Amino acid sequence: MTAVLALLASLVWGCSDFVGGLVSRRVRPIVVVGIAHLLALLALLVIAAGAGGYSADPGYLPWAVAAGAAGLVGLVAFYRALAIGTMGVVAPIAGTGAVVPVTVGLATGDSPSALQLAGIAVACFGVVLASGPELSGGEAAGRRPLFLALVAALGFGLVYVFIKGGSKHSVVMTLLVMRATSVVLVLSVAILLFFKGFRRIREGVPTRGQLAMIAFVGVTDVGANGLYGLASARGLVSVVSVLASLYPAVTVLLARVIEHERMRRVQGAGVLLALAGVVLLAS
Repeated sequence: MTAVLALLASLVWGCSDFVGGLVSRRVRPIVVVGIAHLLALLALLVIAAGAGGYSADPGYLPWAVAAGAAGLVGLVAFYRALAIGTMGVVAPIAGTGAVVPVTVGLATGDSPSALQLAGIAVACFGVVLASGPELSGGEAAGRRPLFLALVAALGFGLVYVFIKGGSKHSVVMTLLVMRATSVVLVLSVAILLFFKGFRRIREGVPTRGQLAMIAFVGVTDVGANGLYGLASARGLVSVVSVLASLYPAVTVLLARVIEHERMRRVQGAGVLLALAGVVLLAS
């Protein structure tokens, strides 16, 4: 059941990231993330009330605040990278963030089986292989998406660790405070922009169609976070985080089918290796 939850998180994250990347080509990533997280926060306020989350042990607070800050930086960098780079390359690079929780998990006593260790190695290698063709992308135009994707990878990796810590106390409240933190940070940035000139904010206002896409991003992102929180509370973070980090395969496939992005053979091989790693991890 743990593996299923983590894989579902990967599937939902992959869809969310694809739509987020598309809308970020027309709307500033910070605006996309801010609106998506605000909508998610409103939904979580209702969910937490219904689930009795407000009476939970407050031990989740520091983990949730840290997850909100790291997640905001990671998502803004990721959406910007998706907007200016090739989705099929950016997404796998961001997926290498799984190295962070795997390292933390092993250092703090996780004991995966030999097959699961092999699965971790195969899946991580597959993600790196999928991004390999453009790692030597050349000039600044090619390096900037790569750098942003690496920033996103670090941010996402830290989020896995922080959600794991908060979920030991309350999954719902961890997600709620996580989203509240990111919304407060975005509002702070918006206030700074306001004082620099109202025109800059006005230019970032999305259309109705774009708002619908952003709403989808908000709902699916919080849903994926919830699935990962449930999975991490039940299983080893070193295993669960790798399974949840397979979302690049979903984003790559959607970009290929819908946006008709070309994927080189080595990238296809990387996706297959990542899926092979899933089989080993689920054993």
